[in-house]
Amino acid sequence: MAKPEAILNKADEAMESPELVEELVEALSGASRRERQKAASVLAVVAKKKPELLQPATEQFVEALNVPEAQTRWEVLDVLTELVPLEARVCEKAVPEADAALFDEDSGPARLAAMRFLCRLGATTEKRSEKVWPLIDEGIQCYHGDLEFQDMLTAVVGFSEGKLAPEVKAALKERMGFDATNSKGALQRKAASIVQNVS
Repeated sequence: MAKPEAILNKADEAMESPELVEELVEALSGASRRERQKAASVLAVVAKKKPELLQPATEQFVEALNVPEAQTRWEVLDVLTELVPLEARVCEKAVPEADAALFDEDSGPARLAAMRFLCRLGATTEKRSEKVWPLIDEGIQCYHGDLEFQDMLTAVVGFSEGKLAPEVKAALKERMGFDATNSKGALQRKAASIVQNVS
């Protein structure tokens, strides 16, 4: 989803100003829903380009997942996904909130952001792969055929390339086996590459 020009400009500004980054992070816990959403949107752009600028605030991003509005939550999950390679241990604290977002019935973007986060986190170690696999597995089953499913599968491809526990690899192979053999098009290609990665 393309972001408005104003958000992109603000993100460029933030990348040159530690003070502005601090202000935006503070806004995530502010009283205004609109300001929280705007700050999260800008910070998600910063995270894609320069995640190290946001590393010191990782704990605050985890706390920001407790806001009521879906947009702030999915933008913050996008930030945390980019922070996993830098701060996996802190990011792991966000698993309960990511679990809730993965099954948010009203928000496709929140579900997709949660799947991306869990796949990125789960790929880091065998232990984490075991922790998040039940959620990823449930997500694959729940959203098969949904609008976000192809994008979710892209995240699962990334997960399948990670450091997975042997039993997670076996379960993932079994879960995607049917689609790898019987589906068509992009779904079949992605499922087949997942099966290949864990074989």
